[in-house]
Amino acid sequence: MDKLDHTGQKCNASRLPEWMRRRLVFDEQVLAVRKMISEFRINTVCQSAGCPNICECFGRSTATFLILGDSCTRNCAFCGVSKGQPLPVDPGEPGRIAEAVRRLGLTHAVVTSVTRDDLPDGGAGQFARTAWAVGQASPGTSLELLVPDFLGREDSLLEVLNSDIRVLGHNLETVPRLYPRMHSGADFERSILLLRRSKQHHPEMTVKTGVMLGLGETDRELMDLFGLLSGLGCDALTLGQYLPPSRTSPKPERFVTPETFESYRTAALLSGIPMVQAGPFVRSSYHAEEMITARLRGICA
Repeated sequence: MDKLDHTGQKCNASRLPEWMRRRLVFDEQVLAVRKMISEFRINTVCQSAGCPNICECFGRSTATFLILGDSCTRNCAFCGVSKGQPLPVDPGEPGRIAEAVRRLGLTHAVVTSVTRDDLPDGGAGQFARTAWAVGQASPGTSLELLVPDFLGREDSLLEVLNSDIRVLGHNLETVPRLYPRMHSGADFERSILLLRRSKQHHPEMTVKTGVMLGLGETDRELMDLFGLLSGLGCDALTLGQYLPPSRTSPKPERFVTPETFESYRTAALLSGIPMVQAGPFVRSSYHAEEMITARLRGICA
């Protein structure tokens, strides 16, 4: 299927379609969350990646915490997180994040990281320590860890899986054909193996992934991807619109309409993926608590 037909609108770099325009409102609650995050000296992907949902999420007193610093060792074209030489692992970071989770009163928390290919375990130990700290400080909080690929190290993955978590997330980001252009340093098959291993080792755990649309993928590629994810036991999928994080980033090849997002959501559900969120502003941790609540109640759509 041609990527510029009914599935989207051709990208105009200087103008967003109406459905992609969102007014940011920094009210008292948003500013209070920003202040607390600053006081605790912790990073959030909401800020580091320039997420368009920041005001909505901060306004609901929630955030996606970013561990292992704010500099990534990879240089993926789609990502707005800083690239460069990372700082040493901060031993006090898990405790500060745990206290922030407690202070915010979160019933479900999401923790992710920059990619740390410089570390022998890829940062798995810091994920596990953070999970332990959150469990101690806020035992009623379910935890979702959104992890990098750990360069395929199964021992690193197992260290994370064996910590006290409810959801294991790892984003594929795009279809395999577009990896060389958009996801440098990553490997599609390596990421698929991580998702498959996660489900095999812990069948009861919710395994989740996310994909951006508008990068040049075709309908056929998406349908094939949905089938692959269903076959390996993926429980949850998010589909959102790619937006360039800077002026030098690749431009979107299309803006996917809300109606087309809904059709992709239906197709993914029909392929056998139990939980699917799809929409222009959907991100991997967007309304994450709603997805896990649906999982616990046995709601598939």
